[in-house]
Amino acid sequence: MCGFLNFDGRDAVVTGGARGIGLAIARALVDHGARVHVFDVSPGEEGESAAFRFHRVDIADSGSVSAAVAQLPDPVSLLVNNAGITRDRTVVNMSDEEWDSVLSVNLTGAFRVTRALAPAMRNAGYGRIVNITSINGIRGKFGQANYSASKAGLIGLTKTLARELGPKGITVNAVAPGMVMTAMARELPGEIVEKARAECVLPELAGLGDVANLVLFLLSDAARMITGEVIRVDAGQYL
Repeated sequence: MCGFLNFDGRDAVVTGGARGIGLAIARALVDHGARVHVFDVSPGEEGESAAFRFHRVDIADSGSVSAAVAQLPDPVSLLVNNAGITRDRTVVNMSDEEWDSVLSVNLTGAFRVTRALAPAMRNAGYGRIVNITSINGIRGKFGQANYSASKAGLIGLTKTLARELGPKGITVNAVAPGMVMTAMARELPGEIVEKARAECVLPELAGLGDVANLVLFLLSDAARMITGEVIRVDAGQYL
């Protein structure tokens, strides 16, 4: 175990941690000693895993978040706001529900979970928060106005939280993946994946472990003087 990635005695919450990027982060945290609580709407790939504790939480619902946080046995010092959904459609064809649902989960959900967990971090004088945004929250993306707006808002939330919580010893950063080779990505039409690959300057797309590695670094004390940053993991796709 790498010395600075030792999370023994730390409790972590990973939203959307039952699948994809969130699951990779949850597994990596467990591997490095953290006690991990996964907030998700369904158990997903791992089922009711013995490696971490699963909580059925709808982060789009304030009551669901409050109830889950109240049941946590110990204060949480590590938070990864990863949960996100897509409802892709061009703006002129997008419904109110498609707009509202994406903003409610991707942006407002992160606000709700952070608001619920930040007081304990403030009291402890220590905390690490990482928000999973997207390169499409920086550059925009055709057909993803709702998703891009939510991820851009998450960047603004990251920087504001860094200012508000920094005096209490809490760092807040964002990780912005490009196309990542998740199970969902592998189900996309081949031309979409190839277009993303063609945008990259490195010869392959990022994998789940590439994102998890950066998140763990930002959660560690090796990154204790890094806050308010947005770091891309995209094989140069944004360039």
